[in-house]
Amino acid sequence: MRPSPVISAVGTGALAFGLVLAMSPGAYAANAPLAPVADDNPATMVEALARDLDLTEAAALDLLEAQEASLDVDAEATEAAGSAYGGSLFDIETQELTVLVTDADAVAAVEAAGAQAEVVEHGTEGLAEVVEALDTADAPEGVTGWYPDITADTVVVEALAGTDVASLLDDAGVDASTVEVVTVDETPQLYADIIGGLAYTMGGRCSVGFAATNSAGQPGFVTAGHCGTVGTAVTIGNGRGTFERSVFPGNDAAFVRGTSNFTLTNLVSRYNSGGYQSVTGTSQAATGSAICRSGSTTGWHCGTLQARNQTVRYPQGTVNALTRTNVCAEPGDSGGSFISGSQAQGVTSGGSGNCSFGGTTYYQEVLPMVNSWGVRIRT
Repeated sequence: MRPSPVISAVGTGALAFGLVLAMSPGAYAANAPLAPVADDNPATMVEALARDLDLTEAAALDLLEAQEASLDVDAEATEAAGSAYGGSLFDIETQELTVLVTDADAVAAVEAAGAQAEVVEHGTEGLAEVVEALDTADAPEGVTGWYPDITADTVVVEALAGTDVASLLDDAGVDASTVEVVTVDETPQLYADIIGGLAYTMGGRCSVGFAATNSAGQPGFVTAGHCGTVGTAVTIGNGRGTFERSVFPGNDAAFVRGTSNFTLTNLVSRYNSGGYQSVTGTSQAATGSAICRSGSTTGWHCGTLQARNQTVRYPQGTVNALTRTNVCAEPGDSGGSFISGSQAQGVTSGGSGNCSFGGTTYYQEVLPMVNSWGVRIRT
């Protein structure tokens, strides 16, 4: 997928609750001890997956293990597919990994690497071209966004009821046969006002993403760009920081540099499920994978990764290259962690719905921040 030109490939992975402060007792929520440590016990993630995906705990544990094992297979099969690579799909029911290819000659190599293979017409690159064309077009007010659905090999355009999207397709020069129009009930809104992950304040409140260092090795964390502009002051417990980088709209990414009392960890809070999950890497999960989110408004919730490279038209501005999930979230969860297994995926951007009846939540992936800004996620 082609990243937004604002920063190199902002649109990465899960938000880990990775910043912890040296502070006096009571400085923040009682469920965040002064020196938390990961227990590396998958039990609480298993509990959340079982709850939110309607699985038994044994099935949830089996799913986590299968996804972890699929990462190496995916990397080998992707390399085997070469220029014909069209995307990766993980089926949480069959626990099978499928690598899409745009050339039938690549099928044998992919299958030899241990993955299923499926031939598609467009693949990620072809669908990304459609998304890019839509990004440059003039969209009607009722269109709320679009994203590539690699499973169906099409681009889904979401719009409120009664919206005529024909002008969008004409302006973009997009063949209607490559697009599926889906009616939605709500306009997505940013989650920005109150705590998510560890709470930090900057006039309002948002959530810490992953603990990280900048290119100079200074401590801080990644979070959502809509939470503050460059130079915005941040308070978290007895720590202080400032937005050193921030992009919104276009992307929704930021790095907050600590100026005092920042102690970094590689942890994500599991809130209502208890304890902390350690972050061991930033390997990108395949579409269809189970994924969990941490946020202080609604706690620890799980679902599946539905699509990458979605364009979302918030009322505050359009954001490209977001990742779409069916994990629920609510205002105040912004900037919070998305994680798959122990692999950091991204920071919460916004969405629609809530945790009473579900909804759609988008995250900004972390790898582009790593690659573009030189930040290093604490693992």
